[in-house]
Amino acid sequence: MLPEIDLPELVLEVMSWVPGFTEAFTHASGNHARVADLGLSVAGVLCANAMNVGFKPVTSPGVPGLTRDRLHHVDQNYVRLDTLAAANAALVDAQAEIPLAQVWGGGLLASIDGIRFVVPVRSIHARPSPRFFGRKRGITWLNMLNDQAAGLAAKVVAGTPRDSLNVVDVVQLQRGGKVPEAIITDTGSYSDIVFGLLHLTGRQYRPQLANLPDQRLWRFDDNADYGPLNQAARGHIDTARIAAHWEDMCRVAVSIHSCEVSAHDVTRMISRDGNPTPLGQAIAHYGRIFKTLHILRLADDEPYRREGKSQANLVEGRHDLARRIYHGKKGEMVRTYYEGMEDQLSSLGLVLNCVVLWNTVYSNRAVEQLRAQGYPVLDTDEARLSAFIRSHIGIDGHYAFNLPDLGGAHRPLRDPDARDD
Repeated sequence: MLPEIDLPELVLEVMSWVPGFTEAFTHASGNHARVADLGLSVAGVLCANAMNVGFKPVTSPGVPGLTRDRLHHVDQNYVRLDTLAAANAALVDAQAEIPLAQVWGGGLLASIDGIRFVVPVRSIHARPSPRFFGRKRGITWLNMLNDQAAGLAAKVVAGTPRDSLNVVDVVQLQRGGKVPEAIITDTGSYSDIVFGLLHLTGRQYRPQLANLPDQRLWRFDDNADYGPLNQAARGHIDTARIAAHWEDMCRVAVSIHSCEVSAHDVTRMISRDGNPTPLGQAIAHYGRIFKTLHILRLADDEPYRREGKSQANLVEGRHDLARRIYHGKKGEMVRTYYEGMEDQLSSLGLVLNCVVLWNTVYSNRAVEQLRAQGYPVLDTDEARLSAFIRSHIGIDGHYAFNLPDLGGAHRPLRDPDARDD
């Protein structure tokens, strides 16, 4: 029932709904004067970056807001990481207000995963990985998504390092929206130190652990009888070590939370490639408390397992949409310098959230219309609707930035019984 629409037009329509979106793009000099048709130019830059096509396909010489010079000017002076983050925060807040998004979740659960991109030229910021990049080099784009399908934060890292080195940093990059209480990742993001750091900063950590029956459990008392779990609970948590380093652990947590220090750097310093420092060992022992509780819940609590799996699948849906939009030459990046990579992928994340918000608004209207017509819409079916549907969105072909006059209203929904063109 969703109307068909081209991606540039979709971005412009979302900008018309969310005033804070365009207002977030301020001049780098701090000058409050704004160029005419700034929203149109910003939409052109965002779409060019997100679709990985460069500026040429989106320029319109007869339209002042879409000339090549104007697009370059806006790209250099208005589109940067802090303005992209501010605009994204406005979208996240708008998404949280939609009733359908509230059916999907309360915004307190989030997941983090990475998607790989090839960097086609030599760059010190890209790393080799034959599995993902063949003979070339590339980067990983780690992004965090909440249970309302809104992208909260992202980070670009070189190559394919273990996500565990960067997960805490991605969490700390969030701007806007509710702060998630629980973070879900795959096994590659897991380590005992990450368990400890995330819980020290007030988050639950729920990685999807592989080979669950073989996971080691940890105990406080070596002499306690855990019955059937005696063999599994063969690790010992050193509470004396935790107590000895507790003040330093709290200092580290406060420094990370206040962004005074990078969690990536802290993790590297205290882990030492598998040989943790005394402080690292204390944080790991602290993390093993919560790791053990998490494993026990995974084994015993089916809704807990299902919630984690559903959130992980939500990230995969976002990645599929990202690959569809970012359809450049074999996934290679147009930009080659590191700041350009971050700007380009941040633009992609912003456009993804535009698509999510647009889909959610119109899906919510479709549900309301069906209910008004007496159609029995089940709550379970409503919860399974996806914000990442894309068959109705035109991405290939022409890029026209023409927003029709909707008179302050929404587009009419498509008749599901009408023949498709």
